[in-house]
Amino acid sequence: MTDNSALDPEDRKIVTLARSARARNGVPEGAAVRDDTGRTYVAGTVALDSLKLSALQTAVAMAVASGAKSLEAAAVVTEAESASDADRAAVRDLGGPGTPVLVAGPDGSVRETVTAG
Repeated sequence: MTDNSALDPEDRKIVTLARSARARNGVPEGAAVRDDTGRTYVAGTVALDSLKLSALQTAVAMAVASGAKSLEAAAVVTEAESASDADRAAVRDLGGPGTPVLVAGPDGSVRETVTAG
């Protein structure tokens, strides 16, 4: 587990935004990504009959739809132990394999940081 106070302030911000999205929308996961210009995109899980996206996939899609060219970092707040392969792939597609993905529990504590790799 990572001490959140040791995180870069911008990384702390995306973790907080992801946690807020999860709580506000009552969804299983919340996510936020930061693009290469510093803009952030926040999303929750999408679970429709015809469309299923994780929160991180949705946040990446929102970034792409808004014209982002690259990602600096991503965060997901989830009960899962780690970011799924599909989530990491979505981040990798836009940010590259070295893009950090912060995985936090529902309380916002970062459990691990992995790369999109």
